[in-house]
Formats: sequence, C-alpha cells, structure tokens
Amino acid sequence: MTELIRCVWAGMADPMYIAYHDEEWGRPLKGDDAVFERVALEAFQSGLSWLTILRKRENFRAAFDGFSIPKVASYTEEDVQRLLGDAGIVRNRAKIDAAISNAKAALDLPGGLSDLVWQYAEPDAPVPRSMADVPAITPGSKALAKELKRHGFKFVGPTTAYALMQAIGLVNDHIEGCVARTR
Repeated sequence: MTELIRCVWAGMADPMYIAYHDEEWGRPLKGDDAVFERVALEAFQSGLSWLTILRKRENFRAAFDGFSIPKVASYTEEDVQRLLGDAGIVRNRAKIDAAISNAKAALDLPGGLSDLVWQYAEPDAPVPRSMADVPAITPGSKALAKELKRHGFKFVGPTTAYALMQAIGLVNDHIEGCVARTR
C-alpha cells in the first residue's frame, strides 16, 4: 500500500488536523461571514498552535454567533465580558476586541470582505517542493495586510494575512505531491 504524501505540518496523527489539511486548507472559500471567521480565527491563533484553534472552532462559532458580521459588529461590553468568561474559546481581551472591531470594519467595506480579500489571490504562485519553499509572508500578504489595516482591521499583519491567504485558497501552498494539492 502506498503511503499518502501530506504537507509536513499535517503529518501528525490527530484526525482533526489531517481532515483540516485534506479537506479545507487551501480550498477556495468565499463569502463575507466565512472569510470573516477565518480572519478572526487567524488572529486568535497568533502565538498559539493552529490545532488549539481547530479544537475550539465550534466553541468560537457558538460564542461569536456563527461569525455573522452584523451580529458581531453589534457586540457591546456585555458581550465582551461574556466572551472573556467563555472557557471554550481563547480569552484574550485584545483579540476579542479586534474581532468586534474587524466586524465593524467589514460592515463598512463597499464590496464586502470576501471581494476585498480575493483581490489578493496568487493563483500563479510557484508550487512548493517542500515546506522550506513556503514563505511566511509575500508581497501580496503585505499588501493585503496594509489594505485591511487601511480599512480599520486589527491583528492582520503580513504573516497573519498570509496564513489567511493559505487557509482560504488565495494561494495553494500544498507541497508538490501532497494528496490535497489537486483535490
């Protein structure tokens, strides 16, 4: 039996991580609320393991009303306190405030968040032969971070922007030969 090749980061035995790699990461994802969820989760991930965020994702979805932009944008201090008390999510005041602030900023985008983010797609990025070929930032992620910040977004530096680009398929950074590369 031939062993499947996966990106090294997904080679661990955790079925949740493998499923995320094989079925979600790098697949085109559009829609304002769906993209907003990924922006928020990438910000919450900063400084933590992505597996930690994956394990808490359903709790995040419940706590943040399915990442509905209008609902999150209307959150009050009472909601912030509720979130700070929710052990099912990452309870970081700055990241919670950023999610709410980013929802408000997303509401004000003329064409919507998904359309803005997808302007930075890099469909012709080179196919990485190994994880050493996968950058942490690109000129595109720097430009996306700058544009999001220009619109008032927080916790969206170039590294976080590139992780978002990878997660929602603006680039395909599955390594050459990876089982998920051509799915």
